[in-house]
Amino acid sequence: MVAEGDDGDEAARIVEHYHPDVVIMDINMPNVNGVEATKQLVELYPESKVIILSIHDDENYVTHALKTGARGYLLKEMDADTLIEAVKVVAEGGSYLHPKVTHNLVNEFRRLATSGVSAHPQHEVYPEIRRPLHILTRRECEVLQMLADGKSNRGIGESLFISEKTVKNHVSNILQKMNVNDRTQAVVVAIKNGWVEMR
Repeated sequence: MVAEGDDGDEAARIVEHYHPDVVIMDINMPNVNGVEATKQLVELYPESKVIILSIHDDENYVTHALKTGARGYLLKEMDADTLIEAVKVVAEGGSYLHPKVTHNLVNEFRRLATSGVSAHPQHEVYPEIRRPLHILTRRECEVLQMLADGKSNRGIGESLFISEKTVKNHVSNILQKMNVNDRTQAVVVAIKNGWVEMR
């Protein structure tokens, strides 16, 4: 960690001075709130990737934060391993959502799908991806299902009795085979194609 600020204005000054790879932004700050500060930072310093830190797991908060350019969204109830994993993923150009947030978004997506309301009425999500699920190995299918369930790498490893490193390798293979950039996109594509069960 190179610096810490108390509000959005100070965060902007810190980023201007240090140009950090990753900024962890509290959503609740005085003066300029975290979401507005994120929007400003993304416009002025796109090389610094922002992860929002919040107590809110409601999909409205999450989607609003992501629309402003945040690359990640964490809940304050996270453990240290989740924070470290999120920073690494975002620093490498990916996106990261707290497992509980992912689970809530998946449920909302399912609700919209079953009610006949499109979550993206203007266009389909990744319409070019229509590959059958057999492009993935059996183990990769299991990992993909657990991603949809909102499990972290650690949680997946414990469920399958494999190491976190092995889980990360499986996730990397899944992303490459599905031609997506991060685990969130993989889950969205899997839901759209009926490749995972909603449970």
